[in-house]
Amino acid sequence: MKIIQLLTEETIILNLDATSKQQVLEELTGQLEQAGKLVDRQAFLKDILARESQSTTGIGEGIAIPHAKSVAVKAPAIAFGRSEHGLDYESLDGQPAHLFFMIAATEGANDDHLEALSRLATFLMDEKFRSRILAANSKQEVLQAITDKETEDEGSEQAIEEKVEVESSSKMILAVTACPTGIAHTYMAAEKLNERAKELGITLKVETNGSSGVKNRLTDEEIKEAEAIIVAADTKVDMARFDGKPVIQTAVGKAIYETDNLLNRAVNKDAPVYKHDKSKDEASSNEGKGGFYKHLMNGVSNMLPFVVGGGILIAISFFWGINASNPESPEYNEFAAMLNTIGGGNAFFLMVPVLAGFIAMSIAERPGFAPGMVGGLIAITVTGVEGASGGSGFLGGLIAGFLAGYVTLLVKKVFSRLPNSLEGLNPVLFFPVFSIAITGIIMMLVNPELTKVYTGISSFLESLGGTNLVLVGLLLGGMMAIDMGGPVNKAAYTFGIAMLDAQNFNFIATVMAAGMVPPLGVAISTTLFKNKFTKPEREAGKTAYVLGASFITEGVIPFAAADPARVIPASVAGAAVTGALVMLFDIGLRAPHGGIFVIGLVDGGAANILMYAIAILVGSFITAIILGLLKKKIAVAA
Repeated sequence: MKIIQLLTEETIILNLDATSKQQVLEELTGQLEQAGKLVDRQAFLKDILARESQSTTGIGEGIAIPHAKSVAVKAPAIAFGRSEHGLDYESLDGQPAHLFFMIAATEGANDDHLEALSRLATFLMDEKFRSRILAANSKQEVLQAITDKETEDEGSEQAIEEKVEVESSSKMILAVTACPTGIAHTYMAAEKLNERAKELGITLKVETNGSSGVKNRLTDEEIKEAEAIIVAADTKVDMARFDGKPVIQTAVGKAIYETDNLLNRAVNKDAPVYKHDKSKDEASSNEGKGGFYKHLMNGVSNMLPFVVGGGILIAISFFWGINASNPESPEYNEFAAMLNTIGGGNAFFLMVPVLAGFIAMSIAERPGFAPGMVGGLIAITVTGVEGASGGSGFLGGLIAGFLAGYVTLLVKKVFSRLPNSLEGLNPVLFFPVFSIAITGIIMMLVNPELTKVYTGISSFLESLGGTNLVLVGLLLGGMMAIDMGGPVNKAAYTFGIAMLDAQNFNFIATVMAAGMVPPLGVAISTTLFKNKFTKPEREAGKTAYVLGASFITEGVIPFAAADPARVIPASVAGAAVTGALVMLFDIGLRAPHGGIFVIGLVDGGAANILMYAIAILVGSFITAIILGLLKKKIAVAA
C-alpha cells in the first residue's frame, strides 16, 4: 500500500493554528474526523493522549509523530500538519517541532497498512526529505515529495530489515527496537541505528517488534556471537534469550536521538551483563496471551456504546415520569415506553454478552467471539435463584468471557492436528461447536452459584447507608483519579455500570462526578495560579475544562505525565471528596456517560442537580488549590 493512500489532501493542514502540543493533537484529530476517518473523535484523542503519557512522540529534528491504534478509527489514515514557527512539543532534543504526522491505525490494521505507516516513519529520518516537506507550498507538493520518496525506495528492501555487514569490523552488535503501538518509533529507531552503524563501520542487525509482528528476528547463534545487545524499547520484549550477555536497556526514543552514544557503548561493551529473572516468566505466563487488562479493556470498550446509548435513552424516557414506560401507570407515555424498551430491553440486555464476546475474542481471536457471546447470554438469563432476573450480571459476563477465550484456545490446539484436508472445517464447524458446547455447559453449571454471589454483593452495597456509603464514595472517587483512565479508573467505572444495571444509580453518579474532577481541577489551577504554569500548560488548561466537563478523565494525562508527584495526589484528593459528597447527598444518575451534558438527568429535580454540581465544583477547587500550593513558581512567567 502506498503512503498517499493513507495521507490525502483531506487530511493535510499546511499551516496549523495550534500553539501548544495539546492543540496540535486536537487540530489533527479534528482533521481526521472531518475527512471521515474516525467513528469517535474524543475516544481517538484519548488513545493519542494515552500514548503520549507513556513517552513523547516528539522525536527531535523538528518532527513529531503522534500515533495510536484505536477502535475509534474507521479507516487507517495519516494526518499531516505544519507549523512554520514551530512549537513546544516536549521533544527529545528540547527543540520546537515543525512537522506533525498523526498516524491513526485501526485496532485490526492489516500488514499492508502497518508497513505503509512504518515506511513513512523511516522516510522522516532522511534530512533531504524533511527539508522538501518543510519547503512545500501546497498540499500537492507534500504528496509529490512522498510519492518521489516511495519511488526511490521501491525495488530495495527496507533498511530496517537489513543485516549490515562491514568487513572492516569483526564485532557483531545486535539491537531490538519496540514501542507500545509498534508503528512509528520502532522503525525510526531501527532506521537510525542501521544508518549510523553503516557510517561507523559497525556490523549490526536490528530486530523490530512492530504491530505486524517481529521482523528480522535475532537467532540464537547471532546472540551467542554478539559483543553486546541494545534493547531500545518502551514495551515488553523477550529478554530471556539475552541472559549472560552485555545488554544496554534504554527507551526507544534514545535510539533515535542518542544513536552514536548507544553504538559506541555497545562496541566497547560498556553495559551490564543481563541476568534473567525466571520468576518473571512464570508471572507473565499466568496473564494469558496479551495480559488480563488488555482482554478486559477490549470487552469494556466494545460494550460502552451499548451502555452509553442504552443508558441515556432510558434516562430520557424518565422525562415523562418515573413510571412513564409502565402501561398500567397514569404517567404512561408511548414514546417514553419505546425509548425505555430500546435502551433497557435491548441495548442494556446486550451489554454483558458483548462484554464476554469481545473479551473472548481478544484472547482467542475471532473463533472466541461466538462462545463468549453465548456464555455472556447464559450469565444473564440462567439464574437458578428465585427473584434474580438478571442472573450473575457483570460478574458472570467477565467469567464467561475469559472462560470462552481459553476454552477456544484449547479447542484450537486440539484440532490443530487435523489433516490438511479437514483444516477448512475448523472455523466453520469444529471450533464453534466444541467451544460453544464446553463454555455453555460450564456456565450452565456454575452460573446459579455466581448469581448468588452477585446478588449478595449487590444487596450488601445497596444496604449500605450513612457513614459506610460515604466511605464507599470516597474510595470510588479516589480510584477514578489515581491512574487517569488506567486499570484502577476502569475498574471503578465498570463497577458503577454494574450497579446501574442493578438499578442502583448512586454509584454511577459517584464515579462520573469524580472522574470529571482531575481535568477540571487542573484547569482551574492553571487559571488561579498562572505564575506556576508555563504558557503551553495554561493553553492546555483551557482544553482541560472541556475534557473535564465531558467526563474525559484522561484530559489530565499531559499534566500528570509532566509532574506526577504533585498532580496525582491533588487529583485523588479532590475526586475522593467529590465521590463522598455525591454519596452523602444521596444523588442518583441514570446516564452512564456524558459528564456535565447529562446533568439534567440527575434524579430528584433541580435541588439534586444543584447539589451534584456543587459536589463536582468542591472537588475540583480542592484539586486546584492543592496543586497550586504544591507547585513552585516558574522562573519566568511565559
